[in-house]
Amino acid sequence: MTSRPSDSTKASRLPLALAVGAVVLMLFAPLAVYPIFLMNVLCFALFASAFNLLIGYVGLLSFGHAAFFGGSAYIAAHSAKVWGFTPELAILLGVGFALVLGVMIGWLAIRRQGIYFAMITLSLGQLVFFVFLQSAFTGGEDGIQSVPRGHLFGLIDLNPTMNMYYFVLTLVVAGLFLLYRVVNSPFGAILTAIRENEDRAISLGYSTRRYKLVAFTISAGIAGLAGGTKALVFQIATLTDVNWHMSGEVILMTLLGGLGTVLGPIVGAAVILSLQNYLAGSMFPVTVVIGAIFVACVLLFRRGIVGELSAWLQRRG
Repeated sequence: MTSRPSDSTKASRLPLALAVGAVVLMLFAPLAVYPIFLMNVLCFALFASAFNLLIGYVGLLSFGHAAFFGGSAYIAAHSAKVWGFTPELAILLGVGFALVLGVMIGWLAIRRQGIYFAMITLSLGQLVFFVFLQSAFTGGEDGIQSVPRGHLFGLIDLNPTMNMYYFVLTLVVAGLFLLYRVVNSPFGAILTAIRENEDRAISLGYSTRRYKLVAFTISAGIAGLAGGTKALVFQIATLTDVNWHMSGEVILMTLLGGLGTVLGPIVGAAVILSLQNYLAGSMFPVTVVIGAIFVACVLLFRRGIVGELSAWLQRRG
């Protein structure tokens, strides 16, 4: 006689089932939705998820994450257009730049907490912005345009939209899986302990600065992966991607979707970008609508869309 699976077993299978269902849905999504828009959502979903690792699981609010996102976009675009790198090498070089920059900024920023940490990341992020603004290879306010998508591994032409879409989907799924493994590991448990009570984590013998620096660097690298990929999708890298407004936008996506949740940043990115896309041609001011949604989120459902939905499902269970 076989026993029925317990509630804990069902709960452990639910995230896997949702992940598999989401991947299958995205495989066929271009049949109904414009692929370029989907690739934009995927890139920002990965960017928001990288940011969520820092604020949702470590409790560090960074206002400088656009430096990694936009900086990687510039490096990937330049290496693909000027140096003739293949797309995977161009993106890899952008990720490497983001990792190095993440170590440098993180090493300085983690020495402070709260608003001081946020202001340090903001100032250093703006410093990176002005470096790219004044650098000759970035093209100034014109940016780097007509970036070639090239051939993946020298074999697969990424100029066809569908080829590029499935390449982006593969990168994003790999990045999200890496973040999921980080969060659901002993390392992720220590990050959560630091967020809840850093003094207690220190008393247990953990070097909290080292853990925060590693988390900051991982977050920067994944943000760089999103930025480099986006540069190849739209074949352009501009100052918009490296400006502090981009950091504010990804904060809004994460808060709207739900801090400290796996699906929250993905949902938040999809909602914000959908509003920007479909309201752009209407008479409604996009910034006012998004601002009103953000205010409603703060006042009515502070845990975000996914956070409130999870709490509602738990209450019903």
